[in-house]
Formats: sequence, C-alpha cells, structure tokens
Amino acid sequence: MAAQDYKFEGWMGLDKSAADGKMVWQEFPKQKPFEETDIDIQITHCGICGSDLHTLRSGWGPTPYPCCVGHEIVGKAVRVGSKVKKNIKVGDRVGVGAQNLSCLKPECYECSNGWEPHCQHGVTTFGDTFPDGSNSYGGYADYHRCHEHFVLKIPDGIPSAEAAPMLCGGITLYSPLKNNGCGPGKRVGIVGVGGLGHFGVLFAKALGADHVVGISRKAEKKEDVLKMGADEYISTDEDKDWAKHHARSLDLIISTVSSPNMPLMEYLQLLRTKGTFIQVGAPEDKLPDMNAFAFIAKGVKFGGSAIGPPWQIEEMLNFAVEKKIKPWINEYPMDEANKAIIDFEAGKPRYRITLVNKKHADV
Repeated sequence: MAAQDYKFEGWMGLDKSAADGKMVWQEFPKQKPFEETDIDIQITHCGICGSDLHTLRSGWGPTPYPCCVGHEIVGKAVRVGSKVKKNIKVGDRVGVGAQNLSCLKPECYECSNGWEPHCQHGVTTFGDTFPDGSNSYGGYADYHRCHEHFVLKIPDGIPSAEAAPMLCGGITLYSPLKNNGCGPGKRVGIVGVGGLGHFGVLFAKALGADHVVGISRKAEKKEDVLKMGADEYISTDEDKDWAKHHARSLDLIISTVSSPNMPLMEYLQLLRTKGTFIQVGAPEDKLPDMNAFAFIAKGVKFGGSAIGPPWQIEEMLNFAVEKKIKPWINEYPMDEANKAIIDFEAGKPRYRITLVNKKHADV
C-alpha cells in the first residue's frame, strides 16, 4: 500500500470540552513525514487509558490541541521503511504503546541501558512534538506512524482486543511487579482495582506471588477481584479498621490510584519491614502528605514506575501467552469513541475498554 493511498485521520480533541465526549473526527494537521526507519500501521484496535482523559482535559498541564489520544494501538503494518531492522513486514500484526521515540544514542544513559521511557528526549505517542517540529497523534484513528524501535509484533496467542490494553495498562503493572521481585514467597497488594489494577492482580498471581490482595474503596468489586485470582480483598470504605487489621502484611504494594485524597499513610501501614510501595497512578495535583516515620520506622521504600521499555513489553506479551492471561475487556466501535470516554470516566467498564475500528478489524 503506497503512502498516498490512506489519510491520517482520527478523533481530535480541539479543547478541554473533548473530555466531555466532544472529540471531532478530522485529518491530522502536522503529521510526521515518513522516514525509512518508520512503520505505518492500519489501526484495528486501540485501548482507552486514563491518561487519554487527563490529556484531553489538560489535567497534567496544557495540551497542544488539536490532539488525538490513544496509546494502546494494534493493527496491521502497511508501510515498512527500507532501514527498518526489525523482522517486521507489510501485513504483520503489530502494536505500539505509550512511547513513539527516544534519542536511541549509545551515549544516552537511559537508552543504552534499555530504559527508553526515561530518556530525556523521549516522545510520547500523542500530545508531543518530534525533533522536526511535527506532532505525535494517537490511536483513536485510522492510521499511526511510529519509529520501528517502538513497534512490536503481537504474538499469535493474544486477540487484538486484549493485546491493545496490555501495551500501556498491562505493562504499567507488569513492569513494577517484575522489577520489584514479585514472585514466590511474596505477599503483594494492588491498590485501586480498576483498568490498571485488574492487570496487577492478573500478573501478580501469574508471576507466582504467594498471596495477592486487591484493595479498593468499595466492596462491589470483591467478587470480580477474587475471580481474577486474588486471595483476599480489602474495602477501605467498608472494612472497619482495615489498616490496623492488615498491618505489616505485604511485601510489595503497587498503587494505581490517582487521587490526592487516597489514604496513603494507611496504605504504608500495610507494608512489612523492608517492604516497597510503588506509585503508578498520577494525580493531576499532588500526592497526599506523608510522614517520614512511615518509611524510617520499618525501613520501607517509596518509589514510582512508568511504562516499560519495548523489550519488556515484548516479554510481557509472551508471558501473557504462556500463562494464558485474559484481561477483562469491553469493546466499543471506534465510531463511538466519544461515548466510550464518557463511560470510561464514569467507571462503567469492567475493566478496560478497547475501541474496534470496524473499517479495518476484519481486513
């Protein structure tokens, strides 16, 4: 398929009202010119992530409107540059997560160590600017262009609708679990069992943790979370004295919550001595206040985690095939993206939404 045979069009946020379901379908105004290290993807599926909403409403800072969000992209490679070194050819099923580019220079401390998401010159998949001044546009669209380094083959054992949300939501939980020793002998808590957190429960159990605890405000998710494989569930709104009763019971906690009002000090009580708390949820304002003695008294660590690098996303996808991990997905037509983001914000999905581009999904 030649470059002139298709247009780069998608659901664009023109201002903050886009987060209220007022995105507009239109052509990308400053699409990145094709380079021979690029791959063009005909999009069949795109997951919806919380960062899509944060960006549409300028929650993390001013958004460069017009902006097309979506960074859990799966589709078919339709153009492969002559300098692409990966074993990807036209027709292959491929995916892209939340990063489109980093400097990739040998002298870069981050890139040379396989930590591309932390490169100071990284370009996110949407709402960002490439070195040539063109813009990055996401996957609520028909086509996507990406540097080969950040394009991944999707293993045969994962349906596209399930693979898409793994490319950000999945790796955002797999990475801190794997990097912080989740496995046999460990007791692990997942705070906030929503779209992100449900991946945490699935992966923690598959990685072999001895005891997995789902932690959310309401008890209504308990049955679901236990079906996902959790051994226990804590409702912070309804279980009386939960922090006291479960004190010093967990080795590792991954928090997906994005609220400045979360009971962070109580979460820290749940850690055992030398335990680790990793924050992946990103509030639009600040984290709650913390007392230093929450760390000093038990020698615990407080850290953060973003997405994983391409090599770890590939590892995660293969692990998901091996362990037969099945995320809980709700599918919406790409045509109904505005309705989908409203439902997402209202907390209706159980537990991720994948947009299906029906123009391409059966191609």
